[in-house]
Amino acid sequence: MPERCTCGAELPPDALFCHKCGKPQRDIVEPETVAPVQAPIEPPRVPQPEVRTLTLNNPVVIRTALLAAFTATVLFFLPYLNWIAAGFMAVALYRRRTGHLLNIASGLRMGWLTGLLTFAIAAVILAAGLVLMRMSGGVAAIQAELRNSPIDPRVIQMVTQFQNRGFIVSLLLHEFVFMTLLSMAGGALGSKMLRRS
Repeated sequence: MPERCTCGAELPPDALFCHKCGKPQRDIVEPETVAPVQAPIEPPRVPQPEVRTLTLNNPVVIRTALLAAFTATVLFFLPYLNWIAAGFMAVALYRRRTGHLLNIASGLRMGWLTGLLTFAIAAVILAAGLVLMRMSGGVAAIQAELRNSPIDPRVIQMVTQFQNRGFIVSLLLHEFVFMTLLSMAGGALGSKMLRRS
């Protein structure tokens, strides 16, 4: 049997209010309010500087690779080791200037660019030496001067090889391959070692 309100209106079962007078029909228990859970506070993110690609269009890469290439050229008396050191130095200088660690692929690229610039410097020096040799009377004049001085005869033989264009081309090819490959190895080594520290 349906219940009735005090006003006489018939109430449907489980009615909360009277549909006629609006009187509450039972006590309403308000749910407890739960305080919202606060998310953990994260430290503010420091924006990282933009990482530019390692190409010759990037001025930081050019300055870094040129400095390493000049250093390798000055250390010519340490053949092969100076080219490895140039690649390593380029990666270390790039990290110091930009704050970015390079992965192995980027280290190889930085080393390759350094080796390329080292080769360019060596090619300019060789070309200048050949021009000066021709201006001073050629290989024959230099050989005549060297014969009168107490110099090892192997040096005189080596000077005669500069008359052969095939020798110059093979020398440049040898220099290009070793300068770039060893600088790449130094760059990869530098990126791997600097990531550990």
